[in-house]
Formats: sequence, structure tokens, C-alpha cells
Amino acid sequence: MKINTAEFVISNSDVSKCPKDFLPEYAFIGRSNVGKSSLINMLTNHKKLAKTSGRPGKTQLINHFLINNNWFLVDLPGYGYAKVSKKTKSIFQEFITDYFETREQLVCAFVLIDIRHEAQTIDIEFMSYMGESEIPFCIVFTKADKISKVKIDSHIAAYKKKMFANNWAEMPHYFVTSATESTGKEELLSYIDEVNQEVFKNNSQF
Repeated sequence: MKINTAEFVISNSDVSKCPKDFLPEYAFIGRSNVGKSSLINMLTNHKKLAKTSGRPGKTQLINHFLINNNWFLVDLPGYGYAKVSKKTKSIFQEFITDYFETREQLVCAFVLIDIRHEAQTIDIEFMSYMGESEIPFCIVFTKADKISKVKIDSHIAAYKKKMFANNWAEMPHYFVTSATESTGKEELLSYIDEVNQEVFKNNSQF
């Protein structure tokens, strides 16, 4: 898939105010400072589509971007940023949960994980929530240019081990990416394209 157009549509914290268009949506979420904005900009060929910041926790709303006029990329707030107040964190959690559990247009979420670090409990817990809630998702390992392939393989193996220990039958589909080197871009966009084709073919609502 080639992205020809990427247009910002709306930001809000109320799921009922999300776009009414019945187009497939792909949500991107991860811990703060995981490189989400850089990944989105790399995928869409726009340097400033998603706002990048050295300050973690900057994304605090549900952001919809219309891609190629036929699907939405949804940029969600990060989870697990310690310096966000408890009140703010609870509000984030509430509308993120609302989005995942009520948004009919969502066909897949991409859970971003910084590959530089060993398996983090907060990521395992979040993915367990997604699995228990039967929300389809894939894992996107980010910042792959920062460590060796040996370490990448080792960290992915550690995630597999932890997930199996948490009663997962298999590892979710995953991608290894680098926004700096555009690693994984083609694979990720091809996956979205394949899912879109299935969605439009099999679901009369879309």
C-alpha cells in the first residue's frame, strides 16, 4: 500500500464525537515515549502529521487521521506515564477503554513496545486486557535501529515467554520497526491493506 493522502480530521476525549464515517480504523497505542508519533509520521510520509515531543505524555486526546480517503489511523494517548497526575491518568484510561470497547469501526489496534527494553509488566498487562476484552491487536516493536539483532531476538523471545506464562496460546502477530530507518514500513502497511481488503469484502457495514 502507498499512502497518497493523510489528513487530520479531529481530536477529542469523547468517543461519541469520533467521526461517524463507517471506515476501518487502526489504533496506535503504547507507553509514553515509545516513538509513536515518529512511527506514524514514517508510515504516512508526513514529517509533522503526528506531533513529536521530547516530553512524554504529550498525546492526550483521541486523534483521527483519514488515510487515502478510505481508512482512519487513530493516535491514542500513551499509557503508564508516571508524571501524569492520577486524575488525568484515570480520565485517559476511561476514554481509551470507551474507545476500545465501544468503537465498532476499530478493526485492529497496534500496541507499540520499545524493543530496547526487556519485557515490561505494564505492556504485558495492557495486552492481557486487550486479549481478555477480545480486541484484535498486533504488536509493533519500535526503535529497532537502537540495538543489535541479537538483542532484538532476545527481547522478543522474552515477551513470548512472559505471554505464554500469562496463558497466551500464541504470540500475537508482530512487526519490528524503526522510524529512523523506515524498517517494517512496507510490512505494516501491507498488513493494513490486506485487512482492509478483507473488511470491505466481508463486512457490509463498511
